[in-house]
Order: sequence, then structure tokens, then C-alpha cells
Amino acid sequence: MEVRLTGRNALVTGGSLGIGRATALELCASGANVAIIARDAARLQEAADEISRTTGGRVVAVPGNMSCKEDIEKAIAAARDALGRIDILVNNAGASPAGSIYELDDDKWQSSFELKLMGYVRCARALLPDMQSRRWGRIINVIGRGADIPTPGYLLGAFNAALLHFTRALALEAAPHKVLVNGVSPGAVNTPRWHAIAAQKANRTRQTQEQVEAAWHASVPLGKAAEPEDVADLITFLCSDRAQHITGAIYNIDGGGMAGV
Repeated sequence: MEVRLTGRNALVTGGSLGIGRATALELCASGANVAIIARDAARLQEAADEISRTTGGRVVAVPGNMSCKEDIEKAIAAARDALGRIDILVNNAGASPAGSIYELDDDKWQSSFELKLMGYVRCARALLPDMQSRRWGRIINVIGRGADIPTPGYLLGAFNAALLHFTRALALEAAPHKVLVNGVSPGAVNTPRWHAIAAQKANRTRQTQEQVEAAWHASVPLGKAAEPEDVADLITFLCSDRAQHITGAIYNIDGGGMAGV
């Protein structure tokens, strides 16, 4: 099944690494023009250049910190200046640190709130009115399986759970205007963030990082963590006209991990 997004303009937050970078590449390969946002300007530009070389499409690098309201406003303005209207928003920036209740002070809770929850809210709030006025738009929130499965040492997954509610509620608000809002909730994905979390756990549990990652692979019914491209394929489909009757849905992409929950 061919998915084409020719003529559409997309904004992907957290676009320099992992799922965001793979999503930007897949959107661009499907014909969309793409603006990517992340904090590390050099790494962001390198990602934009590589995606453009690989796909022959247009990719714009827009540095910005998605936990900062002013940065979000500036980044969205820059993306609009470069591409024009924004048809597709992929909210992907935001990684909450692991830690027990005693390791997570108020500052860490507030920082995660600003990035993982309010970063998504602010981007959606800024772009939704134009999508509604054109009666076409896609908002995809990358959430994470921590929204459904609470685990010791990852209390900040509470904000993932908040994003489930936000995604479904926003979908109902936007539906009369033909703007579709969906969530993608990955389990383990082979990204730099996943390896960093494994290293954190290894330090806490006196295991090697290799042992931690091997156990995580083994816990997936399909036998291994997903690749970023697996998640990007699903996101791209949800952004297309092939998914024109899907909204308010949360898609677990975890190799079967949620099947028994």
C-alpha cells in the first residue's frame, strides 16, 4: 500500500535522533516537506542534511527547546516561514528520566511536566487553529508504554498517562473540524535513549548494560526491541489519507507486550 504525502508540510519535534529522525525521513520519503526541531543545533542540521540527501526532499532544521514556551513559539514561526502552512504535527520531543520517588525532586517533576506534557500541549495549541480552518490536519503524539504500565523507578511515566487523556480528549475536540489526533505508544525501541536508560538501570542493579538490554529484548513476545523505522512507518500511515477515518486511537507498537495486559 503506497502512502503519499506530496504537498503536505510536517513538523516533527525531537527530530534529530531515534524515532523523530526516522519519522522525518519517512515523511520526507513519502513526499512531505519537513521541519525538524531539537535542542542540539549541530546534530539537528546534520540530521536534516542526511535526510535530504537520502530522500531528495526538503528538510528544514529549526533549533529549539520544547520545554520552553518562548522557544516553541519561535520554532513554529520559523517552520511556518520556511514551509508555509503546517499540515502535520508529530509531537515526539521529551524523555523523562528514571528514578524513585526519593531521587526525583520537585525540579525534575516540573522539568518533565514542561517538556513531556506541556511541550505537546503548546505545539498542538499553536497549530490546531490553522488545521481546523482548512479542515485538514494530523496530530500524532508519541507517548510510550509507561502510560499504561506503571513500573518502579519510572514514576515520571505519570505524564505519559496524562498524554493518553490529552490525545483522546483533543481528538474529540478536533473531530468536527476534520483534524485527526492519534497516539503512538512504543515499547522498547532501539534508540540512543533506550541505551541510556539501560545504562542507568545497569548502574542501579549492578548488572552490565548488555545484560539489561538482553533481558529487555527477551521480554518482548516477538523477541526483540523495535527499530525506530517500525514506529516511523506507523506514524506516516496515520498522517496519510489512508487513515482518514481514524482519530482518538492509541496504537501500541511493542512487539506484543500489551497483549497480555
